[in-house]
Amino acid sequence: MRHNCGICVCHTLHDAYDFISSLQHRGREAAGIAFIGKGKIDVIKWTGTVTSFDLKDLYKIFPSSSYQLYIAHVRYATRGRKNKLLEDAHPHVIGGDTYSGHNHEIITNCDAAIIHNGQVCDAPGKCDTKALLETFIHGNDSSLFDKYPGSYTMAIADKRENYVTVVRDRAGLRPGVLGFKDGKYVVSSEDIALKENGGEFVESLAPGSIYKIYTDGDYKKTVVVKPKKQYCFFEWNYIGHQDSIINGVSVRTIREALGEKLAEEVCPNADLVTYLPRCPEISARSFARKCGKPFLPVFYKVKSERSFQGSTSKERDISIKNNLHIIPEAKRLINGKDIIIVDDSIIRGTNIKRACRLVKEHGANKVYFMSYTPPIGVIGEDGIPRGCHFGVDMPPDDNFIVRRGYEELEEGVEVVYLSRKGMAEAFASVGMPERKLCTFCIGGNHPYQIE
Repeated sequence: MRHNCGICVCHTLHDAYDFISSLQHRGREAAGIAFIGKGKIDVIKWTGTVTSFDLKDLYKIFPSSSYQLYIAHVRYATRGRKNKLLEDAHPHVIGGDTYSGHNHEIITNCDAAIIHNGQVCDAPGKCDTKALLETFIHGNDSSLFDKYPGSYTMAIADKRENYVTVVRDRAGLRPGVLGFKDGKYVVSSEDIALKENGGEFVESLAPGSIYKIYTDGDYKKTVVVKPKKQYCFFEWNYIGHQDSIINGVSVRTIREALGEKLAEEVCPNADLVTYLPRCPEISARSFARKCGKPFLPVFYKVKSERSFQGSTSKERDISIKNNLHIIPEAKRLINGKDIIIVDDSIIRGTNIKRACRLVKEHGANKVYFMSYTPPIGVIGEDGIPRGCHFGVDMPPDDNFIVRRGYEELEEGVEVVYLSRKGMAEAFASVGMPERKLCTFCIGGNHPYQIE
């Protein structure tokens, strides 16, 4: 099972609920909360978005006076089982008594609970998250780093302790921040949860470190292993909220730089620039400015969901077909025109096929479909098929369009990618050198093979 999810550690149920609501862009398949009191841990998890379960009902089930800490999770599953959403949803636990509802599950009297964002590479025969939990409970502070060189930002609660343990992998592949709210320290996957809910940013979680968040609101930080920073570039290119700052670098600033660099490399003689809502908008606008071309929103989405986060190809196809449409006022403006469509990435081809078909049906002449992310899923120079081993839904055996070719696209469509060199220069221009980035999925080195 792979996850690119959102997590938080808070001191009130209201904050936990609001924080994962702010992290909803990181996962929409399921949500869950562990309630931590003196000598007790209770858990609830449910399918769908955060608001699928009402906050008022959560207070009725779990009276706030009984608990001092909360760990919460939104799930984006990429290898889980569609018929067992609740079983695979977080938090995962040791022990407890389970009660099932039609769309939710309650587990009371747990011994321990864990929420996790990322992927463990070497946990054969079991759920990676459960492997992490068991290793931590039965080992010492360095056990996780020693045994599992994967990607994880996680929070673990043990009913024997008066704190929650937060761990970030030694490479820092998955993000995490320490914050401060109402006189107490909190943790979140991204600082957007702090910005939107009255918290203050303290620091990015240090790779290779363990943080203990205590019931009284204090914290303790321990550096366990020497960090080997290899941040996932896709957090900035796609996953992160546009107003987040990840590892000290603004998502918005990175996307602006990527759009400018794309314009420097290729600026076709087209009539207008547009984008696929909503992630690429910042890059598309900076691209248009750099090229000196008109910018025009052409598409709209009915729902804010990301088709990429569908668990199957069928789900992704349905999502983009039902969700992506052309703005009526824009239809006459694209007739007979050459159009540039900017997207964050081209992976399986779901978005590109739908978007190009729509504009061609409404009279577009030439279409340049441009990605500010280099080709994902290439066969590397070493002959190794690329993809993601660290929690993004792009496994090396995926159906990448770059391997299939582009013959299936509409006639008159040209596909353009930003080069790896160009992406590296864009990141370097805002203080993130390529040596600190994991670029394995686009042909770079494996992060745990870099010395």
